[in-house]
Amino acid sequence: MPSPELPAIDGLLREQPLARFTAARLGGPADYLYVAREPDYEDTIALLEEAWRRDLPVTVIGGGANVLVADAGIRGLTIINRATDIQRESIGDAVLLQASSGANLIRLARFCQENELSGMEWAIAVPGTLGGAAVNNAGAHGSDIASSLTRLLVYEAEGGKRWCDVNTLQYAYRYSRLKHRRDRRFFVMRAELKLQRDDAARIQARMDHNNEYRRTTQPPGASLGSIFKNPPGDYAGRLIEAAGLKGKRLGAVQVSPLHANFFVNLSVDASASDYFELIQLVRAGVKERFGVALELEIQTLGEWQ
Repeated sequence: MPSPELPAIDGLLREQPLARFTAARLGGPADYLYVAREPDYEDTIALLEEAWRRDLPVTVIGGGANVLVADAGIRGLTIINRATDIQRESIGDAVLLQASSGANLIRLARFCQENELSGMEWAIAVPGTLGGAAVNNAGAHGSDIASSLTRLLVYEAEGGKRWCDVNTLQYAYRYSRLKHRRDRRFFVMRAELKLQRDDAARIQARMDHNNEYRRTTQPPGASLGSIFKNPPGDYAGRLIEAAGLKGKRLGAVQVSPLHANFFVNLSVDASASDYFELIQLVRAGVKERFGVALELEIQTLGEWQ
């Protein structure tokens, strides 16, 4: 069924491939595509309101690091969030930092180091955005975004703009109330973080350690990061390897020989369908061998047959 028409808006494109906006370099076209770059999101909000008024599905993609877009693409409006604006305010020994949800996590971690602010060292090797991290409670190296987050500025179809305190968002491991909200008619505009002052050299040393750990334990190239959440008391990668699936290949997509919870796109001929089928194969293998039902950490977007 074709999507309802949207009026001509500067920067709004039709039938644009999404592969270049995802870490795995996979995905078909978006009916409508808009790249948000304005820090106040004024044009983005106007476009969202128009889409919601017309009952048009809306999908927001940040860094594209944990999303698998179907070969058939995404119906409706897809917004690529690239807006970046960072502000800081001192409060005693701590600093409140506000940033647009499109802020790149790696650049944000570097900004914090340069300004002697500790709390975001975990993000130095995480290729995502602040908004995506806040919705999914992204984390690494024993920490996560919820550890520093104080509140989010959210725009909703019903009610407009409002700040949401971190205590209302029900954060848990790779979970927030926003992530599983049935009504997807909201948009995260900004996040506020509470960070601690520290010596820039000590912060850099921790970031160097995290970067080195990533280099030696995670594969380079086009992948989506961790495919499955770690089950309680165990690791998804260990289970996949123990099930004999490390290195398993389907088409041009492979379970990484370096880390079994990473699947790598090996070729321009790879497809999202192969990626998804490999996910299902691995999940079934682990279930059969160990009785553990692995839960996806990535999100599948678009039309799947």
